[in-house]
Amino acid sequence: MILRDPCLPPGWYPRDEKKIAEFLEPFEKSALSQAVFAHAAVAPHAGWYYSGVPAAMAVSSLCREAETVAVIGGHLPAGMPLLAAEEEGVKTPFGTMKIDAELREAFKKQVFAGISPAGNIGVRSDRYQDNTVEVLLPMVHYYFPRSELLWLRFPAEISSFEAGKLLAESARNLGRRIAVLASTDLTHYGDNYGFSPKGRGKPALEWVKMVNDAAFIAAVLEGDPSQVLERAEKDHSACSAGAVVGALGFAAAIGKVNARLIDYRTSADAAEDENPGSFVGYGAILLNN
Repeated sequence: MILRDPCLPPGWYPRDEKKIAEFLEPFEKSALSQAVFAHAAVAPHAGWYYSGVPAAMAVSSLCREAETVAVIGGHLPAGMPLLAAEEEGVKTPFGTMKIDAELREAFKKQVFAGISPAGNIGVRSDRYQDNTVEVLLPMVHYYFPRSELLWLRFPAEISSFEAGKLLAESARNLGRRIAVLASTDLTHYGDNYGFSPKGRGKPALEWVKMVNDAAFIAAVLEGDPSQVLERAEKDHSACSAGAVVGALGFAAAIGKVNARLIDYRTSADAAEDENPGSFVGYGAILLNN
């Protein structure tokens, strides 16, 4: 069996099963007690110290009846192809999570037939090291121990919305119950990221929270893929907008988008820094609960 090994160094997430379970169990109990489950959600993808709470809130809120969980990562600009992991499974601290090869191949055929002739977009092998999917896999494997995985990454362009709809169609044709998790962080602000239009410290932090990230989140809540892409590009407010657009396409294909923000915070909150020099925003959004 050909497996995909982890590539992220220690520190991004715990490698010990017990530590992971201790961190994730409270979110599982909360989700089960509230009985609020979504077929699609958005989660951040930084190290767990910074974004683990909103990520766990999003993953734990996905529908537990899913036979396959599709994690859509990003870090792909417009013009790039869709990417999919071609291995048979991935290694997580909980063992091996099998990749749903049948759904992957069905999706690739749908994309070729439905998008490629017009948009010159195909699905290529994801052979690259990237955090947007891997950092969420221990959570996915913990909450979905008997489910399979679909590892995808979508570019930041409107064709990703169509790809999300084709993913829903592929699953429907196979009779497969799936959940979709889109992976993106929000504004990367400060000297570390070369983006600081509002200076430094607390005023900048408040601007990111109340204006820049808020505008991107509002576009997601409205279910408008064009606005999601525009806000991400013009405001530098999301690093993986294509993943969100893909999840919105999936949500629209299975029913009306009824999005809800369930958590928002920044890396400055985790560091308890009221006057940060550099920081990143994180949001957890359910798209059709």
